[in-house]
Order: sequence, then structure tokens, then C-alpha cells
Amino acid sequence: MDENRKIIIFDGICNLCNAGVNFIIKRDPTGVFSFTPMQSDISQKLIKQYHTAAFDFDTFLLIKNGVCYERSDAILEIMTDLSGYWSILRFFRFVPKPIRDYCYNLVARNRYQLFGKRNHCMVPIQDIRKRFIES
Repeated sequence: MDENRKIIIFDGICNLCNAGVNFIIKRDPTGVFSFTPMQSDISQKLIKQYHTAAFDFDTFLLIKNGVCYERSDAILEIMTDLSGYWSILRFFRFVPKPIRDYCYNLVARNRYQLFGKRNHCMVPIQDIRKRFIES
């Protein structure tokens, strides 16, 4: 796996996570990010490679330059690479991580009740399929 690749690992059956992926794709015209659902074999290998602690499916991950960012850190790091003014959201790094992650975890724990879920992982349309990492 290319160490310089920017890979987003997301819950493939979560409607909120899928909406987040679509949001990123629309604001990433140069294709900086690649995606893989957490349910895939490649995601599980990456999770084992970067995590030693127990891991839940409610965590959004970004692997960038050989570093794994999770939860609110992942979201803020992704924003720095999107087109437009999204990078100004880096300002939220000044909010203490426990507070950011508390808010993140609150939404993550309730995401299926709030936004619903799918029976299976999203199938990307042909135009963006090359940005998804296959198992």
C-alpha cells in the first residue's frame, strides 16, 4: 500500500457516513482521497496495521502520510485538503480533543437512529469507482 495515499475508512452501511463520503468527493476534484468501507478486507488489514486497541465501527478514519487519524481529528484533517474554504474549519483544533470527540461520539453512537442505515455497503457509480479501494 502506498504510504503517501490518503485513505478514508468509513462505515459502508451508515447513511451519514455515505453522505460524508459523497460530500468529500464533490469537494475533492483532483481525487486526493481514496475510500474503502470498514466492512472490507483491506480496511480490516489497515485497521490492524494502525491500531493496537479495540476498534469500533463508529469511528471514521483517515490514513495520511503514514499516520492514522480518527474521530474528530480525521474530520478536521480531511477538511484541510478539500477545495473551497473548508480548511478554515481547522480552527476547531483549538477546541480540546476530549470535547470534540465527545460530540463526535454522541453523533456516532446514534447515527443509525438519526440517519438510518443500508443493508449493504454503497456501490459507487462508474465515475468515482476508481477512487474506491477493492479488497
